[in-house]
Amino acid sequence: MPTPSSDDFREPYRLLRAMFDGAVAAAQPAVCVPQHLPPRPRGRLIVIGAGKASAAMAKAVEQHWSGELSGFVVTRYGYGVACERIQIFESAHPVPDAASISAARQMLAKVRDLTADDVVLCLMSGGASSLLVAPLEGLTLEDKQLVNRALLKSGASIGEMNCVRRHLSAIKGGRLAAACHPAKVITLVISDVPGDSPRDIGSGPTVGDTTTCADALAILGRYEIDLPPHIMEPLASGRGESVKPHDPRLAGNEVRCIATPQMALQAAAEVPRERGMAVHILGDGIEGEARDVGKVMAAIALQVARYSEPFQAPCILLSGGETTVTVRGNGRGGRNVEFLLSLAIALEGHAGIHGLAGDTDGVDGVEEIAGAYFGPDTLQRAWTKGIKPRERLADNDGHGFFEALGDSVVTGPTLTNVNDFRAVLIGAEASER
Repeated sequence: MPTPSSDDFREPYRLLRAMFDGAVAAAQPAVCVPQHLPPRPRGRLIVIGAGKASAAMAKAVEQHWSGELSGFVVTRYGYGVACERIQIFESAHPVPDAASISAARQMLAKVRDLTADDVVLCLMSGGASSLLVAPLEGLTLEDKQLVNRALLKSGASIGEMNCVRRHLSAIKGGRLAAACHPAKVITLVISDVPGDSPRDIGSGPTVGDTTTCADALAILGRYEIDLPPHIMEPLASGRGESVKPHDPRLAGNEVRCIATPQMALQAAAEVPRERGMAVHILGDGIEGEARDVGKVMAAIALQVARYSEPFQAPCILLSGGETTVTVRGNGRGGRNVEFLLSLAIALEGHAGIHGLAGDTDGVDGVEEIAGAYFGPDTLQRAWTKGIKPRERLADNDGHGFFEALGDSVVTGPTLTNVNDFRAVLIGAEASER
């Protein structure tokens, strides 16, 4: 991304970008995987995994494991990392493709005929729901693509989306762990979901599920998602019921969360704190419509600027989580850019307030763009170019808005995923008192 042209804004961008980079660095698999490797088993160590960070996780396992191992891991196109003993496979995200089906078949074949002496090390991270797809009998890839697209546009939370996915899958919702029985399964998780619930990371293929087909039906009804009868059948009949936590095939299995959004935010906060600036982490699991969260964050920032409440400027407001975008316009979506554009509009160019928001996996929505930056001059620069911010927001075109200003944040594949990063800098000059 080009540095903003004004000397007044150059340093805030660099600080916010350093914080974002710090959050990503703290969640790198090379940092968080090695200390969680299991003891050498009596039998074989089989490594499986799925997600945007899974290939880098596999590489970290190989580099720190001295014994025999083999494995199969699937990641997003372009996120592959060369491994010697673990096969790295790539498929599509956020909407699955034929490779996603192939990945699931190969993974299930990899864990066939294991013994009680074997250990399966499962490496899970965000994005696995799309990368690893095995439709229930009677369903097709096209059916799963239809469901995914409908969920992504609906405004449903990640937990709600994954509940539906688990109950239409032959590999999610604990089914992969059941297929590994009688081998012990140890799952290492890099969390990208609010609350760090393992069942919602990749839709929990190795985790027992407490939700039901009835829950999935209720979610579809809540968001008025109309699906063909043959897709609804597994839910209505109960045929799609997931594996429950008390299932004996899951006995003795372990799940370890090795990197989380909160850990990443804490690492990011150290960057300005080392410079003597106050940082306030507002939450690591903030959800809701991105544009609504943007308005709320603007109100908090203005309260700080006007009344020194609840914090004193200068300071930084830091948050994470996963907002949603209900796509009604013709834009490309992207929850971080939608949040940021809504925030900028609500602030109305208030002096001394800057912000940066991005997805730590480097992809905001379906774009190969992590997010964007804004400063006090953002709206004015847009108007000068004939760009109308409110119209762009109404059209869900945050990416187009920030691209036109040269303010996109592009990282390329980060090889990790601990959800969204949102930082709002309120400088001393923002204070109205």
